[in-house]
Amino acid sequence: MDAMRIALGLVALVGVVGIGAGCGGKPPVPKRGVVEADLGSWKFRRFQGPLLDIEVWVDGNKAEAYTASYVTDDAEKRGRVEDKDIVNVFVTKYERDEGIVRETVKLARRLASEKGYRVDEGKIGKTRALSIIGDGEAWIMWPARKHVIKVGGRGRVYVPEVMVAKYADRFPSQLPGGSLEGALPNAQGEVKKETFEYDPSNPKIDLEKYDPKKVKIPNLKTDSEKRKELKEQEERDAKDAKEPEAPKKKAKKAIEDPDEDAPKTKKKAKQMKDDDDDDEKPKKPKKPKKAKKADDD
Repeated sequence: MDAMRIALGLVALVGVVGIGAGCGGKPPVPKRGVVEADLGSWKFRRFQGPLLDIEVWVDGNKAEAYTASYVTDDAEKRGRVEDKDIVNVFVTKYERDEGIVRETVKLARRLASEKGYRVDEGKIGKTRALSIIGDGEAWIMWPARKHVIKVGGRGRVYVPEVMVAKYADRFPSQLPGGSLEGALPNAQGEVKKETFEYDPSNPKIDLEKYDPKKVKIPNLKTDSEKRKELKEQEERDAKDAKEPEAPKKKAKKAIEDPDEDAPKTKKKAKQMKDDDDDDEKPKKPKKPKKAKKADDD
């Protein structure tokens, strides 16, 4: 009887586990940091790690990084892989959670201050993350619990949202809103928000909680609209860079001649100058002619 009860208990436990997995629960964190499997149409092709070259350095918090590369199915079918067909993922794993959010935000602010990089903060799908584009590369980065995730690659103008979502399911973002402005997060990743007393003569809108159906804010664009505009601009820039420049025509030398009657040649100019000098010189009076002697004389 006891053996029968144990067997029934095991069957019930397996059934509960199976139901939980079938309901689409949160996928587990990979043992080696990155997902070593295909993610939709993106095929897993390379793993590297552990690496000690850490991009987000947290003082006193030991870390190591792992990378994975994915290639589009279409690129493999045509037998030619270009930069736009590759997405790389960097996952940095830390011993503790302290300082990760703060140092990630500090890195993003430093890149935003450098020439050639455009850094934005917003939501990619349901994930709040940092968008870093410039110097021929595009990345999406966010801090998670004991991890920093970075998705993108060189030669790209945007990062596939599906790749961000696949990793965000395993590493939920802890990036606070408004991280590129205001006070830096503390070691625990918390940002002290300033409190304002309500002023009826000068009310302020909470952009995190306002209802867009009731309140119309001019010139306010959603994150997806910003990404679309950025993608279109990057594509235009890439197209302009590929098109050869048209040969420049030699500009004709403009002749500024305020006087329409000015001389056109040196010879004429000299002749006119001599004529002017002659006009300025005083003329000698002509001597009177002597009268002819009369025949009578």
